[in-house]
Amino acid sequence: MRIAYLECFSGISGDMFLGALVGAGVPAGLLEETVAALNLGARLEISQVDRSGISAVKVDVYAQGEKDTPREQHEHHDHHHDHGHKHEHQPVELLEHNYAKGEPSRAGAPREHAHEHGRGLKEIREIIGQAKISNTAKTKAIAIFEALGRAESKIHNRDIETIHFHEVGAVDAMVDIVCAAVGAEALGVDEIICSSLNVGGGTVKCAHGTFPVPAPATVELLKDAPLYSSGIQAELVTPTGAAIVKTLCARFAAFPAMKIEKSGYGAGTRDFPGHANVARLTVGEADLKFGSHISQETITVLEANLDDLNPQVFGYVMDRLLEEGALDAFGLPVQMKKNRPGTLLTVLCRPEDASKLTQLLFTETTTLGVRRRDEVRQALARKWVPVETRWGQVRMKVASMNGTVTNYAPEYEDCRRIAAENHVPLKSVMQEALRKYLPGTEKR
Repeated sequence: MRIAYLECFSGISGDMFLGALVGAGVPAGLLEETVAALNLGARLEISQVDRSGISAVKVDVYAQGEKDTPREQHEHHDHHHDHGHKHEHQPVELLEHNYAKGEPSRAGAPREHAHEHGRGLKEIREIIGQAKISNTAKTKAIAIFEALGRAESKIHNRDIETIHFHEVGAVDAMVDIVCAAVGAEALGVDEIICSSLNVGGGTVKCAHGTFPVPAPATVELLKDAPLYSSGIQAELVTPTGAAIVKTLCARFAAFPAMKIEKSGYGAGTRDFPGHANVARLTVGEADLKFGSHISQETITVLEANLDDLNPQVFGYVMDRLLEEGALDAFGLPVQMKKNRPGTLLTVLCRPEDASKLTQLLFTETTTLGVRRRDEVRQALARKWVPVETRWGQVRMKVASMNGTVTNYAPEYEDCRRIAAENHVPLKSVMQEALRKYLPGTEKR
């Protein structure tokens, strides 16, 4: 099982992730082609820099001839160039940061400037959808933007589709996010695992005032992720970086057992004395105890006996558990004390999600107690293979052992959605997906 491990000991941002991808072997030309495919008038400048003695790849985005800058440099620039205009022209809608690099909103920019860079999710989806990149990368890129949108809608108490990303939708953010999705796919790994995140410290100035680090959107995006601060007084994790990690990384964990093939370092813009401002991406084959393609991991099992819960509520609880990150959830009929028929609800989850899901069980069900234990789970290597049907793309879930495909099946949710949208039988969609996949199985 081929994996990648992302170490965020100096936080993470979009440009740091792109630099780490290039350092770990993703062709720089692929990212440049991706930028051209977006047709936004942007370009990349990729260079080798030094960060406290570590050689790292620096990726800069040029939009309309200007290079993006970190927050404090941008504030200094605004102070000198917008002095005397700070309160004359306030944009109609401005979010708190430039999520691509952690910049503040340009509160001194005229309305025309805000409108020029303002994009809603609908327009962002259209731009990404028209780009000549893989459908898998399109899906991932849109998911990253939607994660940002959900965070913003929560913070500002607004519907996600009504938010205009006056900063998030700017060209540099589009480039960072789409290149991250394309580069992650090109990395050719089954799973990206992430370390704990060093968020930094101090405060940041936003359009609506000064906030402590991490910024509000970053906090919203990284719920349940392991965070810490090394004491550096700077914003180390940007909302764009947080959204990339949240969407592209499968889980958070310590450095996994692996045979290292290569590694790469992506540089941040700032250079801190005595601290390498880089993110490291290490790629290799998982060193697994029970065979080269059978993984072993610890999962948590939660159990609760229910004998007085409305069956309609039970179905709702099952949906909520899966939405909140449960690996699986199921119910079994049991005979309880006093001969009452009941249901044994069992939830499988990652250890870091156990407390959250236990709280959900107490809140949403009538149980007075939840049993909890850790168990070892072995699993075959799994990956998604997209296939094109006449009605749209369907993901095939493919399992393998020692490099040989052992199981494959079309993703039910994809087939269900396509069947409903096109008014065709579900079984017809599933059968065509299988037919499209099977001719190329021996080549995969």
